This record gives sequence, structure tokens and C-alpha cells, in this order.
Amino acid sequence: MAVTFARLGRFLRSIFAPTITTFGFACLLTFIFVLYQPHPGPGALQRLGWQSWDVISDTAKPATAGSTSEDLDSVSDPTNDGVDWWNVTSPESAPAYDPASLPLDVWDPLMPHDTGLSEIEVAQCFFDPWFMPNIAADLCTPPSTKEQDAMKGRWVQVIPNLNKQGLSFLNVWYRRTRRLDMPLITDIRILPERETPSPFSPTWYKVSKPVSPRGEKLFLWYNKNKTLSEMTQDERQNELITEIDVTFGDDVAWHGFEKLERPIAPKDEAKNYEDVWLSIRRGVKPPPRAGPLHFSHDGKFKIMQIADLHFSVNRGDCRETSIPCTGADNMTQSLIASVLDKEKPDLVVFTGDQLNGQTTSWDAKSVLAKFARAVTERQIPWAAIFGNHDDEDGESRREQLRYMQSMPYSLVEPGPRDIHGVGNYVLKVYSADPSKTHLLTLYFLDSGAYETTGFDFFGFTHSTNYDWIHSDQINWFLEQSSRISPIERPFMPDGAKDIGGIWRRQDQITPQTRLAKPNALMFFHIPLPEVYSAADRDPVTNAPLDLGIHGLEGHGSSTKQDGFFHKGVLQAMESDNAGGGSAREVKVIGNGHQHITDNCRRVKGVWNCFGGGGSYAGYSKIGFDRRFRIFNIENYGETIRTYKHTEHIDTFHWQTLAGHDAPPPYEDP
Repeated sequence: MAVTFARLGRFLRSIFAPTITTFGFACLLTFIFVLYQPHPGPGALQRLGWQSWDVISDTAKPATAGSTSEDLDSVSDPTNDGVDWWNVTSPESAPAYDPASLPLDVWDPLMPHDTGLSEIEVAQCFFDPWFMPNIAADLCTPPSTKEQDAMKGRWVQVIPNLNKQGLSFLNVWYRRTRRLDMPLITDIRILPERETPSPFSPTWYKVSKPVSPRGEKLFLWYNKNKTLSEMTQDERQNELITEIDVTFGDDVAWHGFEKLERPIAPKDEAKNYEDVWLSIRRGVKPPPRAGPLHFSHDGKFKIMQIADLHFSVNRGDCRETSIPCTGADNMTQSLIASVLDKEKPDLVVFTGDQLNGQTTSWDAKSVLAKFARAVTERQIPWAAIFGNHDDEDGESRREQLRYMQSMPYSLVEPGPRDIHGVGNYVLKVYSADPSKTHLLTLYFLDSGAYETTGFDFFGFTHSTNYDWIHSDQINWFLEQSSRISPIERPFMPDGAKDIGGIWRRQDQITPQTRLAKPNALMFFHIPLPEVYSAADRDPVTNAPLDLGIHGLEGHGSSTKQDGFFHKGVLQAMESDNAGGGSAREVKVIGNGHQHITDNCRRVKGVWNCFGGGGSYAGYSKIGFDRRFRIFNIENYGETIRTYKHTEHIDTFHWQTLAGHDAPPPYEDP
């Protein structure tokens, strides 16, 4: 036993010195070549992720969102005379996201990737690869190896099916990489089978299968001749292709994208097929954001309501019109553009049924790309709510709203997830003086589509009865109303600051003021049953307070309800003080839904106004002009007037709904 321990001791002594020497030398090498970095080394450019030790770009600077009603306090007051507070540039905030955290293996055209594409392929499948990813990995995804995945990135499916109007599935796939040493794609061409790009170079690559789902065989070529490290910042923004999308129809591509030079599949009117386009984005192109809503210096704010566009992927069929009409959607866009140029509104509100549904808006994103084009081209802020047709063709309201939020000058908000509907939100309009006083409230609610009656294998089942505003939405509205602080009304601008330090005259007469919430307007698509109740009467003339066309079509409200008018609208008062009177906070409710109804009727002190149909694609009646409702809010929110603007008559049916010259306020009997 003693001999055994002696041998063990000698053995340990024999390996101790070499082991210590080897370990120490390894530590020294680690310190010199890894830990000690007198200059930027691998740690400054590399990050461990699913694409192991990928080289990443550190140059992306996402655009900061525009100011909203929730962050006005962070906007600086004007420092010089003549500079409006909403035009003062706020300090650039920290990026809202880390560009390196965006997933490389997920297709999402709204993600602001600054990373480039390294390879493109086209693959055909007989089932949807997006719904069956495990099977698709073996049968539909282009071939790859772990080494290629690590270098070029994993294959990413561009989800829109190029053959969406056919039976099989044809998809574009690409790889995306953050490596600085991989050549990236800067150009894409669509060419017939026997043509090559001109001028041709060895950096052009041709996909192995045709990209055309029908018609002439067309192939996709892509050019990659520079790595990210070789590109200038200007080349990264203006030449590097960072995303591929698919657009159907012959209208515009999504914001920030450009269509390639030719469609990959042509229109076929005999089979009711639409053009199919590939579109690309170069660099990062965030949409311009709307600034905070505000009155003019003389206390005016104008809203234009656009109701029931009923746009489709195609040009749209003209309905019930006596004028020559080819392409209802384009004709409607021209009409909207003309009215916008005449009215010059501060805000446009789309009150539902932007999409036609009924199997004609089968690619919602292609329709959403164009429905607000006339508004965004004029840089006008806009808001929207959903109608009963918007999600008929499959794309969910939440996904559509996400797309709308990413459009230029959009003020759309998703609202809380724990109540009925998508798009229940509040916008506030502020004074133009440095006090930034909240002078007008705009409520937007989702009135749903159709009543849910049950659930089966395919999902929820619905009846033909329209939906309604539910109890949880009523509670949400009352909660939002209770959060609004009263202001001194009528509002007086802060003249001491607004006119550059010249104080008001001491003998200026100040009108009698009171503390009350600002006036409010509310918008939702499907009207309440109460809009068909008897109108209030003018106590002076005994005439019904109702003006416009009503009764040419049946009641458009639901046969069921949770009592929103009585439990919600009539309960939100201007003042919670018992001496505040019976004035309601909400003065006007704006509805869409009924295209040949355009009246404004006051019921229990609240005006219920229809927008009337504004689109040649929606049903109408011969002789009934397409029209839009205008709300003129004056005197810093105290006075609300409305009128209609049609294709042939600029303004008619003027009504004063609140303020001076309005009918006497409603008194509870």
C-alpha cells in the first residue's frame, strides 16, 4: 500500500509542472489575443446569436416618432417670437429598439431592418408553407446547410403567395445576414427566360425557378457586388435592398417600397386575375409622423369625414352613378383629392368600411396601401375606425390596424386589448398658444361587424345582425371621460406670451367663464338605435332639429344593444359639479354605414350625424351625389358647425351644433 501511494505521488509531481505551464501559457494567450484589446476587436463588431458570431452593423438610426397627445409636455416652448410650439424640434430621443435585436429569420415588411439580403430563391409548394412550417422545412424550403445558414442566414419566406389567385403556392425566399464580409444585394430585375441583365457582370445571379405564377416565364436576377463594410452610408440607405414585398393590383406599393420594372404576372380580366408585383425597399424608410393636433391661432380646427370607401384590390366597380366611370377607386381618389384641396382640413377621419370585403379585398395590405393616398400625399393627419366589411376577407382588424399605424401621418391607435373591438382610442386637440391647453376631445370606437352566435370547427359563427358597442366599451369610455380635466371656458389664449410679451390692456373686458371639460366629438361606424328616435324640437320654433336625407334605406343599427347612448353618452357631462347643468360632454356622434343617409338629428341634446357615401364603389342612388361631411370647430372649441361637400356642390346644409347661434341646449323633461 505504501509503495502504491509513493508511485501516485511521483506521478502527480511529474505532471504538475507541465500542467501549470500549459495552463499559464493558455491564460497568457487568452489575455493577449482576446481580453486585451488596445483597438476595436471582434467584440466591437460581433454578437452571439442564432447566426453564431455574426458581424453586425452599428449604423442604423431609427426615426423618432412624432409627438402625440401623451408627450406634449416634452415639447419645448418657443424660444423666439413667431415660432409655434408644435414646430419646435424636440431633442432626438434614444432609439426605440436595438437594430441588432430584430429577428433575421422572420418576414415582416414593417420591421425597420438595416441588414441586407445575401441570396434569393423561388420555391413552389402544394400547401401553404406558412401554416405547415415543419413539413415545409423538408419539402418547400430551398436547400441549405448549417454552414450556409451561419454565413448567409436562414431562408426567410416572403409570406404573400405569388399565386394567391391560383391553387398552388409560389413564394419568394431570401437570406438575411448581419455579416460585414458577405456580398449583399443592391439590385433586382425581372426578365424573360432568355434575357440577361444589361450591363451584365459576374455579380449577377439568376434564381433557379420562374418567379411568374402564370403567363410568360419570367426569372428573377439579383446583383450583389459589395459587402456591407465596402458600402458608404449613402449606399446603405439608397442602394442596399433590405426587404421584399408582394403587391396585387395596379396601384401604389407600400410606403417606402418601390415596384420592380414589370409585373411578374399580368392582369387577366377574363379570369378576374389582378397584376402581381414584387416591390423592394432600399435602406430604412420610416413613415413621416403626424405632429400633435392643434387649433389655429385664431381658434379654428376643421375635420373632414370620409365614409364607406369600399375599396378593392382591383380598380373597383362603379355603382349607381350617372357620370362616366371607369375604375371606381381611382375616381373616388380624384374626388377626395379635389375636396381636400378646397377644404384644407386639419384632420381627416375615415369612419369605416375602407375595405369592400365581399371577396374583392382579398389582399388587405394592397388595399390599405392606397385607401388614404390622397390624404397622405397632402401630409394631412388622419384617423380611422373599422366598419362591418373591413375584415370580411380574412385579414384581422388588429393586423390591419398595425399596418395603418405604419402609414404616413397616421394617428390610429389599437386601444386596449381587454375590451371588445380594435381601435378604441382618444385624440386630443390643443391650443396654439404656449399653454397647450386641451380644447377638444375626439373619441373613436369600434362598433364591430356582426353578432357572434357561436363557435364551430372553422371559428366563430355570426348572424346577419350587426354588432354593437358592448358594456366593457361603455365602461372604457366613461373612464376615459373621467380622466379629462376641466378647463376655463370659453378659452382665452395666453396673450402675454402669444404676442411676444405685450400684456393685455387693463381695461379689456373678460367674458364670464366656467370650469368644464372641453367639447367632444365621437366617431364609430354602425349607428345606435337612438338615431332613429324622434328628434329634439327647437323650443322657439317647435321645428324638429333634423336636417338632411333620412329614410331612403332601412335602419342600419343592431337589433341588440348594451345601452351605450343612455349608459355612456348621456352620463358623460361637461361638469361633474352638481351646478354644472345638463350639458353633455359629447356634442356630436359621427357615423358611416348608411350611404344614402346624410342627416344630422339631435336626440336628447346629442347630435347624430351621418357622413353619407363618399365612394363610387359603394352602393348609392342615381341623383345622390357622393359626399363628405365637414366639421368646423371654431372659437377655440366652443362652436361646432357642420355642412356637406359633394361632387357637384361645395357646401350646403349648414348647421350650428354647439355654441353661439346653436339651438337652445336640451333640458331634461
